[in-house]
Amino acid sequence: MISNVSMNPPVLFSESLLQRIRKARIIAVVVIDEVADAQPLSETLMEAGITAIELTLRTPNALDSLCAIRRHCPDMLAGVGTVLFPEQARLAVAGEAAFAVAPGLNPDVVRAAQMARLPFAPGIMTPSDIECAVQLGCRLLKLFPAEASGGVGFLNSIAAPYTHLDLQFIPLGGLNESNFTSYLALENVPAIGGSWIAPRDLIRKNDWPTIRENARRAVAKLS
Repeated sequence: MISNVSMNPPVLFSESLLQRIRKARIIAVVVIDEVADAQPLSETLMEAGITAIELTLRTPNALDSLCAIRRHCPDMLAGVGTVLFPEQARLAVAGEAAFAVAPGLNPDVVRAAQMARLPFAPGIMTPSDIECAVQLGCRLLKLFPAEASGGVGFLNSIAAPYTHLDLQFIPLGGLNESNFTSYLALENVPAIGGSWIAPRDLIRKNDWPTIRENARRAVAKLS
């Protein structure tokens, strides 16, 4: 008998965390250069109805910005992205990240997340990526880059052989106001990652009104 159960420790998102992600539907993906921008950004997003955020670890102040959001906006579901090295998984836990994601699949990072008990979704783009992730115990996966890979049709095709495993996917990359709802219509997509809502240049300029309007238009499309 062939077992579908991985021999590796699972990288599990608790049911309560998954419910929060499903309820959020949209995860704002952001790059924050200045810690001082973290609080007004998170408050602006929350006011507009965006309740989840992914801070990419691309700037020296990313983890301090995470801590600022946790302190000033505790209702925001705040995770980190671009987790490329095992040490970053451990730092994410120290910063009380709710979850972490990566653009690709690095087994060393997955194992570090397991050891740190950090809910972690690696990036996938091929069947081999999916099978490696499953063997490592992952069931929530990040499809990246979603649009460049082929969009909704590609996701349907690549996920089909693994339907019996009940895998879930968070698409990111190339999503925008015009196409993101097509992904959310899929049963295996609990949420999407959106970098168009609060792009880096608008955060740098403290253009909170434009970010608020971007967020409001996106949330309006969920109803």
